[in-house]
Amino acid sequence: MRLAPVGTAATQPERLLEGRRAPRFRISFLNATYYLSHFAHDDLNFFIAFVCLAGKRKIFPRIFYKDSSLVWRVGSHVVRTDDENWIGKGEVKWVRRPDGEYLETLEETTNLPLEIQGALDDATRRGFKPKRDEEAVELVLRGGTSNRIRPFSDFSRPRELAAQEYRLNGGRPIVRLTRRLDPSSLTFAKGFAPDFKKGHLGYSLSSSRLYGGRIEKHRVLSENRSVQFQFVASPTHVWMNPPQTLTTEIMDFGVRTTHVAAIDEAFVPGFEFHYEDATVDPPVLHTQIPEGFAGDPSEIDPARSDASLWNEQLPMIQRFRREVLGRPGRSGLGAAGGRRSRKLKK
Repeated sequence: MRLAPVGTAATQPERLLEGRRAPRFRISFLNATYYLSHFAHDDLNFFIAFVCLAGKRKIFPRIFYKDSSLVWRVGSHVVRTDDENWIGKGEVKWVRRPDGEYLETLEETTNLPLEIQGALDDATRRGFKPKRDEEAVELVLRGGTSNRIRPFSDFSRPRELAAQEYRLNGGRPIVRLTRRLDPSSLTFAKGFAPDFKKGHLGYSLSSSRLYGGRIEKHRVLSENRSVQFQFVASPTHVWMNPPQTLTTEIMDFGVRTTHVAAIDEAFVPGFEFHYEDATVDPPVLHTQIPEGFAGDPSEIDPARSDASLWNEQLPMIQRFRREVLGRPGRSGLGAAGGRRSRKLKK
């Protein structure tokens, strides 16, 4: 099989097989086999992943990394310039705002299959302490120009083809708010609510310093068995990551080709970006927490604030705590506000 990197290693692919970059672990799932390097770190913690698909003669090197929501993702591309250092977050969509149209990322399109998330966590514990590798990301990922948030066609084209044949719920969101900025009004389309009684598939264990130690990642099917959810429980927080389909085609980035439409407000991590950029005049608030619901900043990462005031009022989180964890939620949380997602004005 031929090693086929699309980053700067395209002319010297053997550089991806040197030392700690060489494969150490193997995960098999559906039509894909993932070979993982030793764990490494740069501005993020990551594996070099070599994705092999049944019937293909190429090996596709990718970057697998863990997001602050504790979900494992694949980088779609990379932008590294004098003033920007950013990992591509997959597909994009146009969103209309009062002041114009903006291009936003659909970060969940880079989430690796929920079925292998526990195995990826396990690989981080079985390896040696991660060592710094400042070249690997650019060696592996296709580079984009400044401000490019749209992925290249090698990521988007397989998804476009799949969307022509498969549109879950007619392309409509399976989760929505009936009242703006009211977490208690979150509802699911008929049949798409989590089935905690008969659809709970168990959980995997990991740990996180940001979230106070032990992490449980629970996988739960929807009532109609069309989608799966990942609920994350720590000693301090509970939240839900974006759902996935149960389709069986894996593309060469290691992710499913299909997508579940749902509002972002249902999937706010326990700690999320909420900080003021004082380098501009006047200062600008950057936040990904619904307006009015940001709590205290994290002691470990002050750029992120506690989102529990929002999450603990979501009916699905309350049900998960009651029916799966058997323990109540948190109370007495303060708030301050604002919301912003990464965007590019049209």
